[in-house]
Amino acid sequence: MMGLQPPSKIVCVGRNYREHAAELSNPVPSQPLLFIKPPSAITRLPEVRIPTSYGDCQHEIELAVYIGMPLRRATPEQAIKAIAGYGVGLDLTLRELQSELKAQGHPWERAKAFDGSCVLGPMIERIEFDATQPFTIALHVNGELRQQGSSADMLFAIADLLADISAQFTLVPGDVVLTGTPAGVAALQLGDELRLSLHHADRQWDWQARVEAAD
Repeated sequence: MMGLQPPSKIVCVGRNYREHAAELSNPVPSQPLLFIKPPSAITRLPEVRIPTSYGDCQHEIELAVYIGMPLRRATPEQAIKAIAGYGVGLDLTLRELQSELKAQGHPWERAKAFDGSCVLGPMIERIEFDATQPFTIALHVNGELRQQGSSADMLFAIADLLADISAQFTLVPGDVVLTGTPAGVAALQLGDELRLSLHHADRQWDWQARVEAAD
């Protein structure tokens, strides 16, 4: 990324859209639900590679927030000023494996933090994207709209998310926060053609990718 250090971590926010929580029969959280992916999970668009030996690998499109300044116990006002830019990402999830691990009371990093499980697109500089204004993210698979979510539907706003995260662990320049996925998650298939979109004010960014096998 332009001018940014490599990330020390990717912080992911679970169930930040009410309808996504409902489609997985999960309760709506009263505070942000957080988990972390390691830097080794990152790949860059247009590369999307999925494991084929662990059941369904599902797509979850999310707004990605890139951190440009250290954040520790920040206020929402401080947090928003520390953002370097924005983009889209895919949080890939081995859903069957995740369900098995959860049923056993085990951590589910095997289903969420595997190599290639965090697909990031290019960063849009903060000067081009005012996150206080409405935006939407969308994922088309083979020309069909699968997921679409508006910032108005997020349970926790970006500034509040970053402030809450920074109270738990310090965010450093280069870190990425994935802010939650809207409803419509489903399994990817080899050969699927993807279009990831971010619409803000009168601008739209689109990125293309094709799903290939990781193993």
